[in-house]
Amino acid sequence: MKRILAAAFGLFEVLVPDRIVAPAERLAFDNPEAARRRPWTLPLVRLEGATVLWLLARRDASLSDLSVALGVFGFATAFSPRTTVDVLLEVAYENPGELEVKPWVVAATRLVGVLYVVLGAATARADTPRDKEPGAK
Repeated sequence: MKRILAAAFGLFEVLVPDRIVAPAERLAFDNPEAARRRPWTLPLVRLEGATVLWLLARRDASLSDLSVALGVFGFATAFSPRTTVDVLLEVAYENPGELEVKPWVVAATRLVGVLYVVLGAATARADTPRDKEPGAK
């Protein structure tokens, strides 16, 4: 069920990224009408969705690279959420200094960072080879 939900979200990002970004802007900014997206913002959302779909389609490869990336990004995000928000605003918007981010966004960013660390650790653990059971040849 989780794979189906993840695939549906990835497909949604690929097909209609603005239907994700626009509501997120209304939720996150006190002045969403001031947001001027950079030309690559929506293509990056599409790329994220395509990456999710690609990772879900891979059955033969390990996820160790993903777990390391999730862990590193999560660690940085969890311990420096304000910097993460500032950097991501700079990447996605032409006018990040004019955007008024709601106070809960930084706390939510920290929570996402913690979740990424947990997910990265869980992915790494699931990808670790198991020892043979006692008595197995």
